[in-house]
Amino acid sequence: MGKTKAQGGTPATVALTRAKTEFTLHPYDHDPSAQAYGEEAADALGVPYERIFKTLVAETESGLAVAVVPVAGKLDLKALAAALGGKRAAMADAAKVERVTGYVVGGISPLGQRKQLPTVVDASALEFETIYFSAGKRGLQIETAPANLVALTRAVTSPIAKR
Repeated sequence: MGKTKAQGGTPATVALTRAKTEFTLHPYDHDPSAQAYGEEAADALGVPYERIFKTLVAETESGLAVAVVPVAGKLDLKALAAALGGKRAAMADAAKVERVTGYVVGGISPLGQRKQLPTVVDASALEFETIYFSAGKRGLQIETAPANLVALTRAVTSPIAKR
């Protein structure tokens, strides 16, 4: 894995480059009719679903929060709320998420968002040397060490995915 310059990059790739973090970009042909963006990325790149992570945004008692979970699982909203010291969470409205993060649904990256939101990365990420997640647009994934993602987002790790 080498450092990839963010030529015409996304806010996510710019954040990684600025932080001098090693990462690899993996472009793929995005199908505009695809509904399951993470699964599409995994299939296109030949990567197991457990190693590709989707970025979801939920509404908690204290505001919006980011959950990063493997595409092989579903977000456990109660576990997310608990990881952030709350009791409840619900998926946030897509239009609000796009406005707050600066990304479009299907291309939301946990990095380089307009506003730094509390972030929880599913603990399963730590089982891998590298993981994949959106680079900030459909058809582009970042591969980096999970510790890099945790550090740059100031995330907590917790088991927030249901298999």
